Amino acid sequence: MLRLFVGLAIPEAIRTDLGRLCSGLPGARWVDPENFHITLRFIGEVDEDIAREIDHELARITAPAFELSLAGVGTFGQGFKARALWAGVEADPVLNLLQGRVESAVMRAGQPREPRKFMPHVTLARFKHGPSAVPAERLQQFIMGNNLYRAGPFSVDAFILFESQMGKGGPVYHELASYPLGDGYGEMAEWEDA
Repeated sequence: MLRLFVGLAIPEAIRTDLGRLCSGLPGARWVDPENFHITLRFIGEVDEDIAREIDHELARITAPAFELSLAGVGTFGQGFKARALWAGVEADPVLNLLQGRVESAVMRAGQPREPRKFMPHVTLARFKHGPSAVPAERLQQFIMGNNLYRAGPFSVDAFILFESQMGKGGPVYHELASYPLGDGYGEMAEWEDA
């Protein structure tokens, strides 16, 4: 089984800049800057045959290249119920177009529709609940102190099918296939025979 998602890579300079935000909240589990990305569609665990079909459908997508900028920080959940800290992505019609086409491709490959509304972001940290939770007032101070964060713009000329593998220090993401934006079609992954 492969645990998959489709996303956009973040350029190294932006990852480094985002990494500077990743401190000052005791109890936060910070994401390794190497793992920063923008998720277009979480897929979850599938077998290799389904993965091949997803790859085939993703390779058929055409969309223009575009630019993105990051803006502000926020959380999923509020106060002591916060689950994750993120950097926001400025709205872009081409990003929404691409995400819609990725969603359709994944559904054509037999996967159910994503029930959550698309909210582009870069996850910076995840939070535990209970006694080791990040204090709500510290989290609010962090958000207020970084709400004017800006980075970019940066060029987006491809989207990627990633595999997520659990490691000792958390998940590690591996690029399985990259699909260029602009002219042409994606390059399909070479799957190993099981």
